[in-house]
Amino acid sequence: MRCFDAGIALLIAWLVLAWFQGIDNADSIDYLLLILAGSMMLPACGELLGLYQPWRGRSFFSMLGVYALAWMLTLSILSLLLVATKSTQVFSRLWMGTSALTILAAGCVLRALLYGLLRYLRSKGHNLKRVLLLGPADNLDRVERHLASMPSVGYVVVGRLEERAEGDFTQAVTEMAERSVFQRDFDEIWVSYPLVEGAKVQCIAGAFVSVPVSVRYFPDLSDVRLLNHRTAQVAGLYSLDLNYSPLNGPRRLLKALEDRALGLLLFLLFLPIMLVVGLLVRWKMGGPVLFKQERHGLDGKRFRIYKFRTMANHSPSGTPQAQHGDPRITPLGAFLRRTSLDELPQLFNVLQGRMSLVGPRPHAMDHNAYYNGLIERYMQRHRVKPGMTGWAQVNGLRGITDSVDVMRKRVEFDLYYIDNWSLGLDIKILAMTLTRGFINRQP
Repeated sequence: MRCFDAGIALLIAWLVLAWFQGIDNADSIDYLLLILAGSMMLPACGELLGLYQPWRGRSFFSMLGVYALAWMLTLSILSLLLVATKSTQVFSRLWMGTSALTILAAGCVLRALLYGLLRYLRSKGHNLKRVLLLGPADNLDRVERHLASMPSVGYVVVGRLEERAEGDFTQAVTEMAERSVFQRDFDEIWVSYPLVEGAKVQCIAGAFVSVPVSVRYFPDLSDVRLLNHRTAQVAGLYSLDLNYSPLNGPRRLLKALEDRALGLLLFLLFLPIMLVVGLLVRWKMGGPVLFKQERHGLDGKRFRIYKFRTMANHSPSGTPQAQHGDPRITPLGAFLRRTSLDELPQLFNVLQGRMSLVGPRPHAMDHNAYYNGLIERYMQRHRVKPGMTGWAQVNGLRGITDSVDVMRKRVEFDLYYIDNWSLGLDIKILAMTLTRGFINRQP
């Protein structure tokens, strides 16, 4: 795959150079050296970002997102080198921009085709990894059903060693391990036990220490409600973090870069529209143009959210939700709500670092206080920054929440987003927002 990515970059850049061969004062040697440097740097940046780790069974969109990030990092390094060597005037900006976009598009398309082919072949019984399951029958049934529902990931169960009430399970594991040291019909061993059975897991891992295959532990967490979890080492001790958010460390920095870079681009793109909307609100509804309200943000900290005002001036008690036919909403406000144009000032909240482009939508503070006592894990939504759009919204859960069940379903979607965050998922949600997120049929 490293050669695959480098070859795509080299070939596409060279083809674009051949297309622009008529560029004035173009030195082909300089161009070819830059193409070679970029094509070699792309797999190096991909290695740094974990692009070449196994993606079997993992998010396809995340892989494309990491590839795009690796290419952006490559372009940034090349740009810095050109600035440092004062060589920016040597190369055509038209060629550089065209090459960069074409390589990104071609790389994503060809990777999608390649991984799509791999998934198809695995679903047809090729390129499989054979798995031996160990543990209680109920746990093994659950794992086997899950694998059977996902044939494209390429795992097939070839054997089971069940722990039963009768018989010596430890002796059976030991005998299996002895038979499998030099010859075996499986590629991985999957062990599934509840967390309280840690001693048995340790015994099994010790028995297979001489077998050169991967041994994976899939804990049965059905008795523990988790936001997310991971293993970590703290003060020299290993821990299982029960409400860990994946948006920590480098990933939080990655999402911050996504918000600032893409947020600035969208802010500049929508700035003329915001100016027109602001003038219309001032003309039709008077002042103030913006609606400002405090909301809970990251870790429950307060911040001030901005929207275009859509209601006539009034003094509400609490924060009553807008309803169909709400007399407080003006005709212009109804249009802004229906097209989601009233949300555009939140791009400034994104640039402030108080919101993200994608994340759980921030609710009114008194709504948080109300639902926190009714819905389990409700405030776990605030383990990440609130977003302008979210997984719940692109799946139709937006607008008024006229029952606790509706809010509970929205929270489940928000927690799924937090639990499964990836750059690819953010890109998917933003793409879905373009096709289904702007038009709002709710008041």
